[in-house]
Amino acid sequence: MGNLDIIRKKGKLSPTDVIFLGKGIVNILLQCVLSLQGMLFVFAPKVVYIRGVYIFFRTSVYFLNYYNFWLTFWLSAHYCTSITNLSYGFFIWIKRIVSNFLSHLLFLTALGLFIINVPFIWTLNVDSTIQSSENSTVKTSFTGAFYQISFPYFLPMTFLGVFLPFFLILLCLVLTYSFLLRHVWRVKNNDSGSTRPNLQAHVTALRTIFFLLLMFSSFFMTRLIFFIGRPTMQTDPIAMACWAFLSSSPLAEAAVIFQASNKLRRTILRRFWTRSRRNTET
Repeated sequence: MGNLDIIRKKGKLSPTDVIFLGKGIVNILLQCVLSLQGMLFVFAPKVVYIRGVYIFFRTSVYFLNYYNFWLTFWLSAHYCTSITNLSYGFFIWIKRIVSNFLSHLLFLTALGLFIINVPFIWTLNVDSTIQSSENSTVKTSFTGAFYQISFPYFLPMTFLGVFLPFFLILLCLVLTYSFLLRHVWRVKNNDSGSTRPNLQAHVTALRTIFFLLLMFSSFFMTRLIFFIGRPTMQTDPIAMACWAFLSSSPLAEAAVIFQASNKLRRTILRRFWTRSRRNTET
């Protein structure tokens, strides 16, 4: 709604607004998928392990998370090329395509990740079956398949969807941070009495990249713990901890986007303030 308000007034979104809009849409879809999956786990666990339903949830979550990671990289690349004055050909090329072809770039990124996720349908194998068990204290009436992803497919998918954007984001963060440190040092040591530049926008950009990278790293660590622990039941503590983090990640990222966009924050606060005043007057 905030971005639609900006479009109505100005007719065009800045690159950061476009990326924030994309991340917002991805977060909404991811939250809907995770909420639906969580409700099915509680009320109809057998339905979740039907092969078609299981494939739908896994591919949706993988695609949305991987696309979110790449959106974070394009945001980091935009911040890096806007703040720094790097003259290398690669960064000049990144700056040009982000400025002129961002919408096409985001579409091609989504298309590429979708193509990467399609083979998941044929690489998913039934490893074992969780049979119902009964003893003196616990009775389990749940029967479901335990699926396993083919490792030759899982490795390149993880590299393209996780490792590659992670290291690119880390590179942008290090370059931007080092440039700002040098810039601040030069300003302090060459003070000619003029007004010092306001670096608040640059600091906000750095903070945003850092928070998103921290969330990125936390997601990877939870998936790594889940992969090593290999829980076979959703009531396993490892599975519950990973699920809690995954289901709360869209809300945490929404908070990061909210603090990063001054225009979005002003729009939302203005709408809230106007509505509160109307309710008070009536």
